[in-house]
Amino acid sequence: MDSKTKTISLAHGAGGSLTQKLLDDIIVPSFKNRSFKGGLGLNDLDDGGTIPVQDYEIVATTDAHTVSPLFFPGGDLGTLAACGTINDVAVMGAEPVAMTSAVVMEEGFLISDFKKILNSMNKILNETNVSLISGDTKVMPKGTLDGIIISTTGIGIAKRGTVIVDSGLRPGNKLIISGSIGDHGIALVSKREGLSFETDLISDCAPVNEIIKAAMKPGGITAMKDPTRGGVAACLNEFASKSNVSIWIDEEILPIKNAVKAACDMLGFDPLTITCEGKVVIGVEKDLAEETLNLIKKTKYGKEARIIGEVKTERPGYVILKTFIGGKRIIEMPRGEPIPRVC
Repeated sequence: MDSKTKTISLAHGAGGSLTQKLLDDIIVPSFKNRSFKGGLGLNDLDDGGTIPVQDYEIVATTDAHTVSPLFFPGGDLGTLAACGTINDVAVMGAEPVAMTSAVVMEEGFLISDFKKILNSMNKILNETNVSLISGDTKVMPKGTLDGIIISTTGIGIAKRGTVIVDSGLRPGNKLIISGSIGDHGIALVSKREGLSFETDLISDCAPVNEIIKAAMKPGGITAMKDPTRGGVAACLNEFASKSNVSIWIDEEILPIKNAVKAACDMLGFDPLTITCEGKVVIGVEKDLAEETLNLIKKTKYGKEARIIGEVKTERPGYVILKTFIGGKRIIEMPRGEPIPRVC
């Protein structure tokens, strides 16, 4: 950390370059034991860690959810908590099987709202056949917390050696995104700020485990990530940096809804930096890309999937966008999430 930085800012928790610096300089060095028996651990900074057990690996991930507003078009805090946790397990190639949940509420929080949030969480768990096996509940004095936050841990199982990491991209790979970009963040900010557009903006909050199960059938996946905080821009920059490759994407074929484009133009946002909560970006071997794409399109949440780019050796660590007019633009790692409290 910069020696002049004395306090934590919102950007430190927004999934961009300042979050990375906080991890590298403060959080990771604070712990000596960072992995277990050769599994993925804190040093890997992936979507989760792994515990090798005989012929399998247990995948574990933890997430905290502080969304505002609590109820938004397309979901609520409960939907988000379940989907976000399940998706972090699924993108590592594991089958999500269980979840734990810790709830911290402010004194005076409406029981009716609490029930709605739990019902939404239960709906996603039932859809994905994931069990809630443990939890905790705390209440803070009125005025010391903004309503409610939920922290979850997801648990999945993968055969040993089949876990997919975000550092596995190889030159020649194609990149697939499972659907439209920026829906969640823009839906939330529109609700929060009372903005209206010709087309209703709805969050994409959804589980991606069935998309991933279909995508894994041909066997050509090299890397996966869900583009949450920092959006597709942060996701692709992590891929490029960790895999020591460059990523080239085409602006003309990026799936961005007109309403999202209009909102971003009005608010001065880059859609590539906006949080998604029901999408996955997949690196796949070139020869298997079309087959993988077609299988994804047959799933409930993957009908708008498309190939958006490719992986190259030149300019490793960079993400480069081919613009509508034929130019090139470097997509940098966002400094932070432009819209706070979206996940």
